[in-house]
Amino acid sequence: MATLLDPHNRGRVILVGAGPGDPGLLTIRAVEALKAADVVVHDGLIDPRVLDIAPTTAQRISVAKRRAQHTLPQEAINALIVAHVRTGSLVVRLKGGDPFIFGRGGEEVEAVRAAGLPVEVIPGVSAALGCAAEAMLPLTHRDHSSAVSFVAGQCKGLSEQDWSGLAGQGRTLVIYMGVATAAAIADKLMADGVAPDMPVAVLERGTQPGHRAIRTLLADLGAMVERERVGSPAIIVVGEVVLLSDAEDKLARWARIAEESAA
Repeated sequence: MATLLDPHNRGRVILVGAGPGDPGLLTIRAVEALKAADVVVHDGLIDPRVLDIAPTTAQRISVAKRRAQHTLPQEAINALIVAHVRTGSLVVRLKGGDPFIFGRGGEEVEAVRAAGLPVEVIPGVSAALGCAAEAMLPLTHRDHSSAVSFVAGQCKGLSEQDWSGLAGQGRTLVIYMGVATAAAIADKLMADGVAPDMPVAVLERGTQPGHRAIRTLLADLGAMVERERVGSPAIIVVGEVVLLSDAEDKLARWARIAEESAA
């Protein structure tokens, strides 16, 4: 079987999970793929130190996506990958987190396979796992949570999504891409029966410089995100396990400020 470093094993694409940010969280196989790459098609939030692992001769192509601002639509990204593979290049499609967790990796694999070209996937540390570990926030715990769910907060028809049973006692809910819709997410969860005093944490820029882990209660989530000026990338964790984390208690802080102002 040909190896990644075999110079004759080209003309294919490897989807590589770059993890949540810290280059130290790359897998050994991800590093091998980057070192062998002819072309690196990468997300916009990839740490420059990760890109530096690729050879200086490798072509680097950013296909950065931000909320409502895409360098290329997904169909064009698929076509770009296929076009470079057809030239005989080893193409590394470098994606933040894990390619198959809200990374649209499945769509890219389908496109490459439809073109009759070889494709491989190297998993990465997902944002939920990496950011939670940094904040000492166990997503499952024998005494507090026996189930964990992952959902996308940046989706059409949020109010129509069926999230019933995903959050509550004994369960943990992790919400990706939810900062911009934090207030609506809190309203939806409370409308679906989650207690307003359920602990929530926002993990901002996890494993990257300037990272923050802050917590409050569900009813305060939208207001806290606004007053703390939380930005992307960030994930939201809902559940009792939040109380076990190192996240700073922002509700208590703001309650003290309010009391001092009223005195």
